Amino acid sequence: MSKLGLRLALLVLAAGAGLAAAAPPEGLFPGGAAAYVVQVDGRTVWSREADRALAPASLTKIMTALVFLESGMALDGVVTVSASAGRATGSRLGLKAGEKMRAGDVLAATLLRSANDACLALAEHVAGDKARFARRMNRRARELGLAKTHFTNPCGHDEPKHRSSARDLAALATAAMADARFADLVARVEQPVATLAGRRFGLVNGNEIVGRYPGAIGIKTGFTPGAGKCLVAAARRDGVSVLLVLLNAPDRWWDSVAALDAAFAEAKAAH
Repeated sequence: MSKLGLRLALLVLAAGAGLAAAAPPEGLFPGGAAAYVVQVDGRTVWSREADRALAPASLTKIMTALVFLESGMALDGVVTVSASAGRATGSRLGLKAGEKMRAGDVLAATLLRSANDACLALAEHVAGDKARFARRMNRRARELGLAKTHFTNPCGHDEPKHRSSARDLAALATAAMADARFADLVARVEQPVATLAGRRFGLVNGNEIVGRYPGAIGIKTGFTPGAGKCLVAAARRDGVSVLLVLLNAPDRWWDSVAALDAAFAEAKAAH
């Protein structure tokens, strides 16, 4: 377990033991967040700067996955890694130009490892190149009513016009989680994948909440220098669903645990 994972696990244990009281709304994110939304069963209970257009980092990949899943292309279809995908920067799986993988494995690498080489390969598989894929992303964003969202790339790289808002990302995450294939993937702690030639990779979910926070079921993390640390987290307990979006939140792991606890406490008090 990473040091960060160990610290998070200890925090979760303390909260579960009743040592961390549910934070009041005004104190949800003492570490700071440029924007956030907290929803209980689809209803926004707390928010800050929810409609502010900000860089979403790899939370972008939620839309990339949704566009792929809604394209009708098969999970067992073959994705061939292009030279451009093989040169992708940032978080990577380590794919090489010409390698072939099942689309489902490429999708898993995109969501769990947040691998930009896999993400770009998936986008090119669907639309031919990243510009055409971005147009499909924006068309889907309009259909979902995401008024503050505009994508210029499929993976979340910092670009001047690549923006979304906490409210839009909550709506996007809700749409994506309605697809059982997406929901199944983002709830996994680990997932092995391989190229068709047999080169194997062990994916570990980059979302530290999954597998550690009781009831956690996803969804996605992100980080770039321009976006800061971002998170969309979802958890379900006793029939109550909580969705949290954090943008540019330096202490996203600590703060997300406190916010999720507070949201479940709010739901319990309301009943």
